[in-house]
Amino acid sequence: MASIKWVPNHLPKTDDKHLQVMSLKNVEKARAFHKSFPQYAPTPLAELSHAAEKLGLGGIYVKDESYRFGLNAFKVLGGSFAMARFIAQRLGRDVSELPYGVLTSPKLKEEFGQFTFFTATDGNHGRGVAWSANKLGQKAVVYMPKGSSRVRLENIRREGATAAIEEVNYDECVRIAAAQSAKTPNSVVIQDTAWDGYEEIPAWIMQGYGTMSLEAAEQLKSCGVDRPTHIFVQAGVGSLASSVQGVFANLYPECCPTTVIVEPNAADCVYRSAAAGDGKIRIVEGDMQTIMAGLACGEPNTIGWDILKNHSAYFVSCPDEISAKGMRTLGAPFKGDPQVVSGESGAVTMGLLASIMEREDLKELRDALKLDKNSKVLLFSTEGDTDPEKYCRIVHDGEHPSFV
Repeated sequence: MASIKWVPNHLPKTDDKHLQVMSLKNVEKARAFHKSFPQYAPTPLAELSHAAEKLGLGGIYVKDESYRFGLNAFKVLGGSFAMARFIAQRLGRDVSELPYGVLTSPKLKEEFGQFTFFTATDGNHGRGVAWSANKLGQKAVVYMPKGSSRVRLENIRREGATAAIEEVNYDECVRIAAAQSAKTPNSVVIQDTAWDGYEEIPAWIMQGYGTMSLEAAEQLKSCGVDRPTHIFVQAGVGSLASSVQGVFANLYPECCPTTVIVEPNAADCVYRSAAAGDGKIRIVEGDMQTIMAGLACGEPNTIGWDILKNHSAYFVSCPDEISAKGMRTLGAPFKGDPQVVSGESGAVTMGLLASIMEREDLKELRDALKLDKNSKVLLFSTEGDTDPEKYCRIVHDGEHPSFV
């Protein structure tokens, strides 16, 4: 039987100074920037009413990021906004003065020059950085961890970036990117994880991700849902999770939805940090073998961790078959529900939600979360079939079967 570990948030609270990173003012500025892109359109919010009824819930709503800018994943929201903020800072201007049309103009390139943007990625973040650099006439260098998908590597290279798969894990790739940038004139690291001394750019990336949450909040209202009762969101380093948590904590300061942070067993640094209970970060080392490649990160974002420990309700660690279950549930929906093509890192929250509602061994968690017919649950499918062959092996051929 799949081993699902969970812990409620009993962490000591801090002064919460990092919540202002995700203030509505900051996030609205990011969304205005993204709206200036000719490729911009809000991604769909799939309402799975039949699945909700089957599972005994009041509603399930899935933000489908496979439609984002034609890149099949949400990550470009963060990389593009951070790049714009960096350029604006170098020029002594506000990012609101640099919409897409200005950023891509020959005049701007002449004024700013050319930088090399270094990053580490399992695929989606690197593709977003490479795409943004390509659109802005900049350079990108991307390092990928051992075991990364060749398809994702080639997608990055097609955007004009220099990219390679290294024989080390994700966190080591981050260190390689930082070391190479330190030796390269006119370069900077655009990374979605923060550490002491490197927090400004990750904060900008988190703000960029906020566009997705603002869209979802508006779309829920159009579905007749003033506020979700629950949010399930996946974590790698925790930048996405804390971005979502930060936006909704600021949208609903008096009644924030019950937020559940979900990770793979093999890379559950946030869960382990929460389970320790002292508020300090725990690190996961090694290869972190999981199908959820986008979540295979062993060192939490320091800014994000602060937001999560102050506002999130539960932390959960899942095996790979939970993600596979989510992929199949979304890919072969109940009649009348829309299909969501969700990749390995995008579907784990759906798999977990279904498991909690179906499995008797998870009744204690179901009761603790107060999940019932009145619950309106928001999920984020953060990627589509970014590795189509692997997607087919899991959804069509039954890799990583569930045993319950």
